Amino acid sequence: MSKSPTKNQLSQLDRWLRAGGFKRGKHPQGALKRSRDARDARQAVATEELRTVGKRPKKTPKGIYVLRPPKWRRSWLVSGFSTRTGGVSTIFGGKDLNLGLVDADSKAAVEKNRRAFLRVVKAGKSHLVSMKQVHSGIVHVLNAPTNESLTGDGAITNVPGLLLSVKVADCVPVLVVDMRKKAVGAFHAGWRGTVKRIVENGVGRMRVEYDSAPRDLHAAIGPCIGQCCYAVGDEVIGEFRSQFAYADKLFREVFDDDPLKKKYPLLFMTQRAPGHGPVAAQTHLDLVEANRRQLIAAGVAEKNIWISGLCTSCNPDLLFSHRKESGFTGRMMGVIGVRSGASRHVGPRKD
Repeated sequence: MSKSPTKNQLSQLDRWLRAGGFKRGKHPQGALKRSRDARDARQAVATEELRTVGKRPKKTPKGIYVLRPPKWRRSWLVSGFSTRTGGVSTIFGGKDLNLGLVDADSKAAVEKNRRAFLRVVKAGKSHLVSMKQVHSGIVHVLNAPTNESLTGDGAITNVPGLLLSVKVADCVPVLVVDMRKKAVGAFHAGWRGTVKRIVENGVGRMRVEYDSAPRDLHAAIGPCIGQCCYAVGDEVIGEFRSQFAYADKLFREVFDDDPLKKKYPLLFMTQRAPGHGPVAAQTHLDLVEANRRQLIAAGVAEKNIWISGLCTSCNPDLLFSHRKESGFTGRMMGVIGVRSGASRHVGPRKD
């Protein structure tokens, strides 16, 4: 029987493969399995990351972390952003709380994860509304419970017992609540949805449908890929510049400072004098800021916008990241709703 390679040997192999533009394959049920010690280490890393940003979410005895704005504690409001810890999905290498029906995971595991998450956020008898997300500007207005398949990236309601949800693994999850009218909205904003102003349009619909006053609106932006890790190409830059006068403020240049290139410069030699190519620059997009600006444009006060501050790509032990994990990953969920049995606000606003 051949001896398994050491961690140091695998690391060296990975460095040489990356130098040539390749990466080592990982079988989902083999190489990605983790030991109990590895899972314990993962929990330790997650805790340290949360301590670093100063926004530690609630953790249940089962190890499920939930992020929630501290000022959103209302008896009638159900809300929260999930992380990846504390579930039963093992296909991604640990005990993950995958809440998305992805091909790699079983439907039974996802449904069990969802039940556990909904118990943690104390959803009670609320009906979970899940959309087929297509990176659009489509917003649904829900006036009654429905089992209809919804296609779109936003939903709003003021009906008790409806729990709106969006699924993400890098895209921006945005939750909005009218604290006085008891109306809520959930929006999924990737770069395409952001260009289509999904959040701005969605909050605008809330103001039209529920007569929401700007001062009563509060918003939360959950974990998503940060500008630190979100390199984009000319197509994305062009789309944003065509839509937003402030587009250039959303981008910054990040220069390639790869330590591998510094240590092994001969691997990257070119015929261009004096023998090396120029230092490459990548353009990085700040999706959080883009959606924060849309919230403000729609009437939400800056002081009423809560941002988690967690980057999915920087925290793969705590959060799912489609880009960091090369597409082989699960989905987190942001949920918001008026609790089942809560009184429903009706009638026009009275000041």
